[in-house]
Amino acid sequence: MYEYIFYIQTNKKSKILEEKSMKIPTKKIIDTEISVSKNEKFVASPLNYIGGKYRILDQIIPHFPDNINTFVDLFAGGFNVGININADKIIANDLNKYVIELLELFQKTPIEELLKDIDIVINKYQLSKSNQEGFLKLREDYNNNQNPLMLYVLICYSFNYQLRFNNDRKYNNPFGKDRSQFSDKLRNKLIKFTARLQDKNVQFYSNDFEEILNKPLVYGDFVYCDPPYLITTGSYNDGNRGFKNWTKKEEIDLYNVLDELSSKGVKFALSNVLSHKGRTNDSLIEWSKKYRVIPLNRNYSNSSHNTVKGLSEEVLIVNY
Repeated sequence: MYEYIFYIQTNKKSKILEEKSMKIPTKKIIDTEISVSKNEKFVASPLNYIGGKYRILDQIIPHFPDNINTFVDLFAGGFNVGININADKIIANDLNKYVIELLELFQKTPIEELLKDIDIVINKYQLSKSNQEGFLKLREDYNNNQNPLMLYVLICYSFNYQLRFNNDRKYNNPFGKDRSQFSDKLRNKLIKFTARLQDKNVQFYSNDFEEILNKPLVYGDFVYCDPPYLITTGSYNDGNRGFKNWTKKEEIDLYNVLDELSSKGVKFALSNVLSHKGRTNDSLIEWSKKYRVIPLNRNYSNSSHNTVKGLSEEVLIVNY
């Protein structure tokens, strides 16, 4: 067992300070020693991405193969699954290029530099749980230049910490008044996630799933799919956020691609729901008869999904 030790210093100029010619924050930040155990079972994403699987990782990951060469997180979202996988190489893909840019930011930026840059933005806009004017100014500035660091800070002060855009690809999530902030808890979550991410061999992409699965995959590789759910509606699949809608065509195309992978001996696992609020995904039910269906235990009435109270029959479908 060993652990990472980080000393977070505040007496160095950061890149964003140099690039943006910002003033150093006058608020004193005490130097902090933070240890991150590599043996911690699961780490959570610092992104509240709709449909995130962190709360049920202990139901999903035990069903994955023990030894994986290349792990493909086909619909990575906030990367709660991929970050917790041991593999020689991890491919993380999501059609939402903004979430991929955030993950790449966390991957490439030294932790102490990332924290310092975040604090500079918070200070510049005087962000707090009550300063809506500062939040709106940051949102305006972000939409003018779309800097990933600014986007992350913006998310931290947004309603429900969500990543949401309109059809013009402008960030439009409202202010999280009296609720959202870059708290010590969120700071620590970011540190743990970033430490683990920077210790892994991860390649990021923002492509259609078919393009990713066109890459050579062989026995020993493993594909995990958590696509938009056809019978639920969230900001990721309603077609109103400037991103491609998820329809029955995409759903069937995914089934066909997974069938082809299976014929080549490549293992996969698919997360989805067979029923939701009285609706059933009949095509999924029929297709799943070829494979093993593992029931999962989660009630969506209290989850981050954009739904009203109601039970969902969530499953993991595997070809092994």
